[in-house]
Amino acid sequence: MHLIVGLGNPGHEYENHRHNVGFMAVDAIARAHHFPPYRAKFHGLIADHTIDGERVLVLKPSTFMNRSGDSVGAVAQFYKLGPGDMTVIHDELDLAPGKIRVKTGGGNGGHNGLRSIDPVIGANYARLRIGIGHPGHREGVTHHVLGNFSKADYAWLDPLLQAIADNAVLLARTDAAGFMNKVALATASAPDPAPKRQSHIRQARSDAKPDVPNSGPMADMLKRLFRKD
Repeated sequence: MHLIVGLGNPGHEYENHRHNVGFMAVDAIARAHHFPPYRAKFHGLIADHTIDGERVLVLKPSTFMNRSGDSVGAVAQFYKLGPGDMTVIHDELDLAPGKIRVKTGGGNGGHNGLRSIDPVIGANYARLRIGIGHPGHREGVTHHVLGNFSKADYAWLDPLLQAIADNAVLLARTDAAGFMNKVALATASAPDPAPKRQSHIRQARSDAKPDVPNSGPMADMLKRLFRKD
């Protein structure tokens, strides 16, 4: 049995927030694999199903982000699950939008959901980090995290969530490398959420006039013109 936890805040007003991308991922998994309806239990919403022979529980804590550990701990205790039996899906400021990483253990990186879970079950569980990007300055972090995904974001977000759902069995099998590879292949043709832009210097160079030739009659004339006697 493997528990996949999506982190987020309950309530309609939060459902499209970047901070709720964990909830979105778990919903995508449940939808893609025809899980039965969620049940309100263990301070959260939980559903139980089998994916390709693997029994999988999906959980959305209803405790708000900073009390996520209450729900995760209750499920872990009831089913006698250890940290190695679960994957927690959460938003990640330090990854570019659309990028993902799977990591086992480590610090909480200031994420309140992880900060709540670690003391309850330990830190050696798998984390699927979904990049939401950084606003660029500390003062804008709260507004960014607790803001809705834009319409443009869904051009990369929907394919990413679908790829995560399609390959969720690899999370249950703790095959992080296989999961990352499959998701990368599935989303290779998705729009780049952060297209590269020319730097100001490069753009200025591209807008500049062509370089003056350093040899030939024109160069000789210019050298004579600007020669210091």
